[in-house]
This record gives sequence, C-alpha cells and structure tokens, in this order.
Amino acid sequence: MAHIIDLEKLDVAASKLRAIAHPVRIAILGMLKEEEKLSVTEIYTRLSIEQAAASHHLNILKGRGLLGSKRSGKKIFYSLKEENVNKLIDCVNQCAQSDK
Repeated sequence: MAHIIDLEKLDVAASKLRAIAHPVRIAILGMLKEEEKLSVTEIYTRLSIEQAAASHHLNILKGRGLLGSKRSGKKIFYSLKEENVNKLIDCVNQCAQSDK
C-alpha cells in the first residue's frame, strides 16, 4: 500500500526544524524543557548573550509555534508551546551524544 505524503505537514515540520537549527535556540529550548517558564532576562543572562540576541532567537521560536509567551508586569515569560518540542529536544540531545 502506497503512503500519501502530506507536503503541507512536511513544510511545517521543515520550518520548525530550521527554527531549531541554531545552537542558541537549541539551548533556549533545553532550558525551557527543564523549567516551565523563563523570562527574557533569565534566558540571556544564563546564556551570556545580549538581550537583543535573545529576543531575536525567542521571536523566531515563537513565530514558528514552538514557544508561547505571557506578559507579567514588565516581564515576558516564555514556555514551550507543545509537548512534541520535548521529543525534538531529546532527539537533538541523543544525536549530540552519539557524535562524541
């Protein structure tokens, strides 16, 4: 039996993978897997990067549907939007370990 390939689903998946394909973004996702939510300040401080760089990467991840955000006063907190993102992070971590 032939499998039907859903090109729209593949396009969405490829878009999410492109968004993840950066060391800083992988690190952000990994931190958010460990903690339910983090502020922009917590993220850029832990990664030792500029606030503008953190915001840039967070906007990419949010734009691709990987992160959600919630404002609390002056702070914006980010969290993983989908449980499936955890599976992607685990896969990335496994791939990184097997290269050692």
